[in-house]
Amino acid sequence: MEPDQVRRAYDTAAGAYVRVVPTPAIEAPLDLAMIDAFAAEVTAGDDPAVLDAGCGAGRMSRYLADRGCRVRGVDLSPGMLAFARRDHPDLEFTVGSLAALPYPDACFAGVLLWYSTIHTPPAGQARLFAEAARVLRPGGHLLVGFHVGEGVRDLAEVYRRLGHEVRLERYRYTADQVAAHFGPAGLREMGRLVRAPRPTERDEQAMLLARREGVAAR
Repeated sequence: MEPDQVRRAYDTAAGAYVRVVPTPAIEAPLDLAMIDAFAAEVTAGDDPAVLDAGCGAGRMSRYLADRGCRVRGVDLSPGMLAFARRDHPDLEFTVGSLAALPYPDACFAGVLLWYSTIHTPPAGQARLFAEAARVLRPGGHLLVGFHVGEGVRDLAEVYRRLGHEVRLERYRYTADQVAAHFGPAGLREMGRLVRAPRPTERDEQAMLLARREGVAAR
């Protein structure tokens, strides 16, 4: 999908989204365990600066901050960020694109891509991981979560049930397809979790943890 279409969809449905997905409590315990592992890697260093890339209304930004990370959030949707700033006024949120992150090189110890790559078609995926790697310090960590499978799911009916007419599509990828973007971006896979869908989910879910190649500065 084009970024402007994604932005419009989330701006339109921001209030409904926040009501349905208000906190990290919706996440599966296994998923949160992967985020905890990511946070532990990040906070082991001197400066646990983390970018929540595609942060939406900031529920995972809060989760990471509560675990000792110094979090910034970036998202395409000003509507979603309005809720993030309302609910998490102590954190910093910026409007921006995952394909052109508004941050200098090597400024974060961690980047979280939590279901934020799912609206980008295959041709645009490599760019997202290249940008995430660019803003990571050598030795920094990336965690990406996504829906497993092939093809595209139309989400219009989901949002119609929430009272909004929007155009929004979700792309599904295998874990190997996502991991294939790591090497060219200078990332090395550290581990992965692929789990069966819960009763409320249609697809398997995957989380991949990667490390930026190079030696961290001392």
